[in-house]
Amino acid sequence: MSLLYSDLVKKRRSVYALGNSFIVPKEKIIHSIEEAIQNVPSAFNSQSSRLVLLFGDSYQKLWEITALELRKKVSEEQFQKTKEKLNSFSKGLGSILFYEDTETISSLQIKFPLYKDQFPIWSEHGNAILQYAVWLYLTDLGLGANLQHYNPLIDKALQEAFQIPSHWRLIAQMNFGSIEKEPDPKTSLPIDIRFSVFE
Repeated sequence: MSLLYSDLVKKRRSVYALGNSFIVPKEKIIHSIEEAIQNVPSAFNSQSSRLVLLFGDSYQKLWEITALELRKKVSEEQFQKTKEKLNSFSKGLGSILFYEDTETISSLQIKFPLYKDQFPIWSEHGNAILQYAVWLYLTDLGLGANLQHYNPLIDKALQEAFQIPSHWRLIAQMNFGSIEKEPDPKTSLPIDIRFSVFE
C-alpha cells in the first residue's frame, strides 16, 4: 500500500458513481485482493472466507440475476426504483462476492465443542475484516467501492451461474470501479457518544 493506513481509513468511502475505466491493470486488482485474503486474521486461523471476483460478462450477469430475482419479489413500481440502483452497480469494473465456507465452520464446531455456538459469529467477524481490508486495498489503488447485501435472494441463482459450492454461504457483494463522482462529505456522531475511556 502506498498511502499510510490512517490516510486510507479516512479516504475509504461508499462510492456509488462508479465507472469502468481501468486506472490500474486488472492484474494489480487481482494481486491486491489476493494479498488481503492471505493476510487478514480469522478465528483459530480458520481461513473460512471465500471470494469470487467477477469481471466483464460475469459481472453483468450478477446484476441481471439480481434484477430477475427482485422482479419476482417486489411490485412493478418498487422494481423501477430498484432497477436504477442495480443499473448503477453494473457500471463499474467488477464485483467481489464474499462467502463463508460452512464446512470449515462445522469442522471447527466438532473439533472444539466448547466454542460451537461462537464459530458462526466469529466467521462473520473474519469476513467483515476481509471485506474492510479489500476495500482499503481498492481505495489505495484509487478505485471506489460500495457494499451490497442481496443475499439470500440471489444465492441459489449465483450457485448455478458460477458453479458456487452449495456449502458456501453468501455474505456480501462489493462493487468497484473508477470514481466518476466523489461521495458527499461523511457525517459522524459526536465521538463521546461512541467512545469512552476509563482510567
